Amino acid sequence: MLSLLRRARKSLAQIALGLSAVALAACTPGTGPAPTVGSSGKVQVALLVPGGSGQASDEMLAKSLQNAARMAISDLNGVQVDLRVYNTAGQPSQAASMATKAVAEGAQVILGPVYAQEANAAGVAVASSGVSVLAFSNNPDIAGNNVFVLGTTFDSVARTLGRYAVGTGKSSVMIVHDKTAAGEIGRAAIQRGWTAAGGSVVGTASYEFSQNGIVQAAPQIAVQAKGAGAQAVFLTADTAGALPLISQLLSENGLPTGAVQYVGLSRWDIPAATLSLPGVQGGLFAIPDPGTYGAFLSRYQASFGESPNPILTGLAYDGIAAIGALSDKAAGGPIPKAALTQGAGFLGVNGIFRLRSDGTNDRGLAVAQVTSGTYKVVQAAPKAFGGAGF
Repeated sequence: MLSLLRRARKSLAQIALGLSAVALAACTPGTGPAPTVGSSGKVQVALLVPGGSGQASDEMLAKSLQNAARMAISDLNGVQVDLRVYNTAGQPSQAASMATKAVAEGAQVILGPVYAQEANAAGVAVASSGVSVLAFSNNPDIAGNNVFVLGTTFDSVARTLGRYAVGTGKSSVMIVHDKTAAGEIGRAAIQRGWTAAGGSVVGTASYEFSQNGIVQAAPQIAVQAKGAGAQAVFLTADTAGALPLISQLLSENGLPTGAVQYVGLSRWDIPAATLSLPGVQGGLFAIPDPGTYGAFLSRYQASFGESPNPILTGLAYDGIAAIGALSDKAAGGPIPKAALTQGAGFLGVNGIFRLRSDGTNDRGLAVAQVTSGTYKVVQAAPKAFGGAGF
């Protein structure tokens, strides 16, 4: 997740994915008459992808987002979508230009772009049109007005893990974070989530985002955590950054995994090799609903012969799922913000989610625990909003 902030089986699959075209408020797929939207009878959706940047990773991502969006469209029940793809090259100025062009060409909602600065620029460019931007970013700083973020936010993760840990007796936590912008955002999210769960934050510590910075800070962080009586240590570090080193050094400096509960703000299963690190054994992290997301991965691989981006691709499907569920609200114009923020939420391949009026989101996540080089789900993802802190 920190990297996003910087740049920001056939039958089972169809059962799970088919549901995603339906708002959770009306969970019976395929009922009622097909909606009529606009003069063409279709919902016009602009998909902004980072194609044209010259970067191979952006081109692959652009392709996978288009694939997922078209998969979602094929699963919609009684809804037609006119999907038009616009390349942003990963640049804010081009994202703004493409968003303006898309609205001029009749877009009723914009899906994408990927990176936070792009999404902000696109939202500003079309703000006066009333068209909403459903960005693939997870950065809450760009959310608001007509911009919504679809990516799993630190707040959603912190709330989920805070509720589980406090509920299992680990009520006092020490927050350990990078001295980076993402680390500070993560620290604040953990503070909110843990407090909302009824737990107490007994300490906060940070380290310079470098190997030497981590090595120097780890001993004192361990001493501070023990002195504060922390039952859990919540790390903002991700697998591509400080997690391997900070988890190992904290354990070696007197905070073994059996003595405290390690908790992670990022996905610890990407890459899977992370799950074998000694310092994360027994640790907790949050993941999308394994049932719906596993079915999506299997179907995507069978359809396209390759694996999609594990974090972002499913968001394109989720966005189309929400748009399809609200197609009858468009009435030939932009999909209303009030419809997008309905409390019942939507079902996508990452599980249930809903968009908040402040542009952020809630996601129903499962809690996973690392064990012997793999993980097990210790708390299933919720199937509907209402209760369990939602």
